[in-house]
Amino acid sequence: MLNGTPSSEATRRRTFAIISHPDAGKTTLTEKFLLYAGAVSEAGAVKARAGRRSATSDWMAMEQERGISITSTVLQFTYRDHVVNLLDTPGHRDFSEDTYRVLAAADAAVMVLDVARGIETQTRKLFEVCRARQLPILTFINKYDRPGRDPLELVDELEQQIQLRATPVTWPVGIPGDFRGVIDRRTGHFARFTRTARGAMAAGEEILEADVAAKEEGAAWAQAVDETSLLDEVGADLDTESFREGESSPLFVGSALTNFGVRHLLDAVVDLAPSPTPREDRDGTSRPLDSGFSGFVFKIQANMNPGHRDHVAFLRVCSGRFERGMTAVHGRTGKPFNTKYAASVFGAERDTIDLAFPGDVIGLVNASELHIGDSLYVDEPVAYPEIPTFAPELFAAARGIDTGRYKQFRRGLDQLEQEGVVQVLRDPNGDPTPILAAVGAMQFEVFVHRLKNEFGAEVELLRMPHTLARRTDEATARELVKNSRIRVLRRRDAELLALFETEWTLQRLEQDHPDWCLEPILVGTTPT
Repeated sequence: MLNGTPSSEATRRRTFAIISHPDAGKTTLTEKFLLYAGAVSEAGAVKARAGRRSATSDWMAMEQERGISITSTVLQFTYRDHVVNLLDTPGHRDFSEDTYRVLAAADAAVMVLDVARGIETQTRKLFEVCRARQLPILTFINKYDRPGRDPLELVDELEQQIQLRATPVTWPVGIPGDFRGVIDRRTGHFARFTRTARGAMAAGEEILEADVAAKEEGAAWAQAVDETSLLDEVGADLDTESFREGESSPLFVGSALTNFGVRHLLDAVVDLAPSPTPREDRDGTSRPLDSGFSGFVFKIQANMNPGHRDHVAFLRVCSGRFERGMTAVHGRTGKPFNTKYAASVFGAERDTIDLAFPGDVIGLVNASELHIGDSLYVDEPVAYPEIPTFAPELFAAARGIDTGRYKQFRRGLDQLEQEGVVQVLRDPNGDPTPILAAVGAMQFEVFVHRLKNEFGAEVELLRMPHTLARRTDEATARELVKNSRIRVLRRRDAELLALFETEWTLQRLEQDHPDWCLEPILVGTTPT
């Protein structure tokens, strides 16, 4: 099956991200996808070679301690003769920049909602990213085995709050907390679920005809039929075309914890989500799938395997046939790049990969010269659009506690900056103290944790009072530094950033000096 053309192999690929508000059950759903695909023999345990340790999507020690996702993860597996590249993303808003980068590599997204909470702030923000990237979205109402809100209310909320027309494909029988199963609106059949111990195995499913379900489920079935009739009346039916255009979202109901409804959703990823299509370069020109190999780096991660202190660049293949050992061109430098150390990724685990096609995500090991946003190609040159960055809102000076471990401190600082854990700003006038810039406070916690545990360097962070940044130029910077409450620092791409403590100070300067350069930091550019 791997001898076809890149375009024919691309039809077998599905590359999607899972997005959600924290605690909506995203990581649990990710593991249950692996269970149903046969990638694990029971939830949370890898089914594979002897001696291989367990692997979940949350591989970092800090994630396992806190029970939250704080870094994105790539998981590749096969299901129904399709190659599925699942991009798990952080749920916490402090890591929304990492989620943005991952979405740049996805062709679709699964949005997970908690039945008790519905759409929350982070969900809305992530949806706006998907909309900006024109990503089709599948919606999964999760935790239906627990008390929650009326599903019809959530359908209305999707349309009212994010202008996304929900088209339920499965509909629950039973109220939240008394979940019997789902009606498949395409067939009218009832899938009744059976719990398994701790949700470790695939849930048993019994498919019943409507008349049998009506007799056995009674009032719960009657209510579900009334609700689906209402959906029929308002035309909330699956529409593949509007889904691909990002106007409607096929909706599924279930419980990832008990595995109810998981198979229906995974089948929908294969049946409904788009396969890879030609990607546009920075000039808006689409590169055909069957042209020479090309791809772009959307994530850098070091020390996924602490025993080897490795460095992995995650690359989304956009065109052509990738063959391990081929020599590509590094677009940013123009230098040749050897792909000898290429791997398929499964959380923290990896296997050597020899071939990959459009839609696949490959890990290039120890590729320290690659940066986020870099393109690789053979034959015709290509530069793919830059990966977005956020305007930082929090700032802190970083000082190594042990001067005897200064080299480790510098090495860790450089590595974590390259990964995008934080942005690192420096004083152009000579103060050597690096200034960390972040979107959320937890980025600082990750920085401190990883610097200590991975590089052996303890660090002290001194929070600064500044809350916003603007791009500026040399002439304006000379005026700004006369104000002791304004800091002017340089980013690694040589851009000057002016840091302000209050919005009022910035607005006053803009009014008094309209000719000064104080530009917003727009999403869409990447420091290089």
